[in-house]
Amino acid sequence: MRMSFVGRGSAFLTSLSLLLLAALSLVALLALEDLPTARADGGAPNLAYVVGGGNGIGVIDIVKQQVQPSIRLSGDPHMAYLSLDGRFLYVTQPTLGTVSMIAARTGQVICSAHVPGAPSFVAFDPGANLLYAAGPEASLISVLNPANCGLLRTIRAASNVAGLAVAVVGSGISGGTGNQLWVSESQALAVYNSSGQRLATVSVPQGPLSITIPLGSIAYVSTRQHTIIAVNLGTREIYPTLFRGGDFGAMDYDAITGDIYVPDKASRQLAVLAPIVPGSPPPAEPDHSITFSAAPQAVAITSDGQFGFVALANGDVAMLDVPARQIVKVFHVGGSPHFIITGLYPPALGTTPATTESSNRFITVALYTLTGLVIIAPILFFWLRQRPRQGQKQQAKDEPPSG
Repeated sequence: MRMSFVGRGSAFLTSLSLLLLAALSLVALLALEDLPTARADGGAPNLAYVVGGGNGIGVIDIVKQQVQPSIRLSGDPHMAYLSLDGRFLYVTQPTLGTVSMIAARTGQVICSAHVPGAPSFVAFDPGANLLYAAGPEASLISVLNPANCGLLRTIRAASNVAGLAVAVVGSGISGGTGNQLWVSESQALAVYNSSGQRLATVSVPQGPLSITIPLGSIAYVSTRQHTIIAVNLGTREIYPTLFRGGDFGAMDYDAITGDIYVPDKASRQLAVLAPIVPGSPPPAEPDHSITFSAAPQAVAITSDGQFGFVALANGDVAMLDVPARQIVKVFHVGGSPHFIITGLYPPALGTTPATTESSNRFITVALYTLTGLVIIAPILFFWLRQRPRQGQKQQAKDEPPSG
């Protein structure tokens, strides 16, 4: 009877161990889904959000190659930041004077912050966990808490703000507290630290506008004189004019090659600039260009460097095969696109900061519990198997010798 019980117990513990391992794998997958990917465009190419498209924000499923129902949002949305896990969008609404935090999965507005100056620009500091917002009709930059849209402080620029970008120049992957905020003023670029202290002023008589800062040491800036210039982040040196064109839209860069993608509305072209290598002469620009049927307003290059998405003035979005340098598909989202960003599918759990924190806590506890059970089950199994052997040995000792 004892051996029969142990045999059944062994089978039960084996099945239990397998079930625990399966459960542990499932919880680990959920945890991995919530881990952020530190990329400029929000992560891997799953979705594209077209700000100003559709009924507020157009949505394209890149994997399914389909236009999804748009996120309804008023206020003439102009620009957005997508959280690194793909969970939240932070969108400027200049006609309402607000910046809103939106659950990407449901389209629900979680919170909003009043920002002066018809807010049209946002930038996120991943090291200090700060969201910056500003508009072209005021000199104030609002520093927001991305968890609840709370105003932490304001920074006063020397003139009305024409563009924002964060340079990740601090230590570590996210830069810690050493990152810098670069601000386009009327005739200069202002540089601030994460505490709001002004570190430097870089004179730009051409009038700086949009700023894009790839990983590295160079910032690329469009100007009111229809030029693209480059600035060394460390030395503040301005390189000779890289490119002359028309009215430029929101730029982006290829994180793999370092190429800079510049929408030129006047020529209906996307100019692709080769990256500057400090210490070497600037290359002849543009490296190449792509022509569209309508004026390009903004561009987003996926973090793997394989695809590009160009928002056009007629409500279309052209999908590019970046290595092949050609258009492979055109989606129609409608509306009046101003900006585009790509990123991850929203996680299955947590559509508000509160539920996100709860789901993360649950996953952590479940991981520790299941890990403990997976460790204990084999020990218990081994102990049960050893008990009958020890009993048999003891029984053999207790029996008198035969004969």
